Amino acid sequence: MGGPDDIFLTLQDADWLTDEAAAAVCAVVSSEGAGIFFVGGCVRNALLGIPSTDMDLATEVLPEEVIRLTEAAGLRAVPTGIAHGTVTVVADGRGFEVTTFRKDVATDGRRAVVAFTDDIVEDARRRDFTMNALYATPDGKVIDPLGGLPDLHARRVRFIEDASQRIREDYLRILRYFRFSAWYGKPEAGFDADTLAAIADNMDGLAQLSNERIGAETKKLLAAPDPAPAVAVMERLGVLSAILPGSDAKTLPLLLHIEDASGVPADPLTRLASLGGQDATNHLRLSKAEAIRLGEIRGAAQETQPLSEIAYRLGADVARQAMVLRAAFIEREPDKDAELQISAGAAAVFPISAKDLMPQYAGRALGEVLTKLENDWIASDFALDRKALLERAEIAP
Repeated sequence: MGGPDDIFLTLQDADWLTDEAAAAVCAVVSSEGAGIFFVGGCVRNALLGIPSTDMDLATEVLPEEVIRLTEAAGLRAVPTGIAHGTVTVVADGRGFEVTTFRKDVATDGRRAVVAFTDDIVEDARRRDFTMNALYATPDGKVIDPLGGLPDLHARRVRFIEDASQRIREDYLRILRYFRFSAWYGKPEAGFDADTLAAIADNMDGLAQLSNERIGAETKKLLAAPDPAPAVAVMERLGVLSAILPGSDAKTLPLLLHIEDASGVPADPLTRLASLGGQDATNHLRLSKAEAIRLGEIRGAAQETQPLSEIAYRLGADVARQAMVLRAAFIEREPDKDAELQISAGAAAVFPISAKDLMPQYAGRALGEVLTKLENDWIASDFALDRKALLERAEIAP
């Protein structure tokens, strides 16, 4: 294996260091003396003390050899991305992606043609940010080929080497830069002027990306604890309007404040609703369920329905999201009894059913009377009981 072998520190508390299935995969791939390393997010997060669900592995062993070694050890190998060097090794019912060191031969802004290498530096150089180009041996020794540790400790998101080149290799890295800044950056670290200039110079490349990729990255960004600074810079550069025409970031900081003050869980779709914009469902390729939820939250926040009614019709969760978004829109804190209203509405059960109105009513008339009685009941703040409602329908209880 080529490249530096300076070891800067040893991890001790990373969960994946004691993962028996991961250890088995590492032992198999390295059984003939080659190196294998945890890489990227799991190493970065371990150094930051943040849990990580992904465990990516990198090795100098070629994909065909990974398959041979895996099968010889009685494990299953799945060539999930063998053209790009990735083999999924299944151990204890779980899949671990093992990818051969590689370097880019050609890129078109969306995908790359790669060549395999035994050089960890070459592999590191094709990654996006210095904080993601960190490797760890199975016993926890951290290897930093490109000097990413100082950036990680400073919470500074920095492209590897030339920012423009990294962006042109995959234009999604523009959005990843803002997402990583929101999740792992520090406000005092700021946004590097040269990096922002590189983004501004390459923004046309966003048009090459699929709406699915843009949407997935945008939702991850909006799920960050405080995405407002990153979104504000996106708006200033024109990135926000490029991915979501007609959007406006001014409400987002107030929404985040109200979320925190109210103890309402962060919801990326509520934050998206605060941005407005034209046809987010299409531009960000939201799923059907996401589009429905976005419409419910935005609609409830913009209407004047009592929170109790929203909770009754759409559930307490949507009502709480509508509550904080409505408060942000009108720039005031939610009412002090808002949670009581929501709880009351969510617990309310309409005491009348269609069979209570039959046979006196049928067909369309039955539906109309049932709807009117339900509206009366809601307007009474759920106070009208079954007897009172039947009397309104001129039916003896």
